[in-house]
Amino acid sequence: MNGQEFVLILLAMVFLFSIVKHKLGIPSRSMREMRGDVPHDSPETLRLREEVQQLKERLKVLERIAVEKENSLAREIEQLRDR
Repeated sequence: MNGQEFVLILLAMVFLFSIVKHKLGIPSRSMREMRGDVPHDSPETLRLREEVQQLKERLKVLERIAVEKENSLAREIEQLRDR
């Protein structure tokens, strides 16, 4: 294999990998993102994060209520059985 064939094979591989990456939907990361020098989040992103946090808190409350009702219902059933 001479130098020209090596370069052509290398270019073909890069071309094929870029096509596969595009087809799979893998995003390209910039050097700034890799280093962690990304700009601050937009106000919309911050608002959405806060909304997700509020929804998580509400979900926790609903789960707790559901579990408490289940336990209290089980207790009432046991009390009726004991009678």
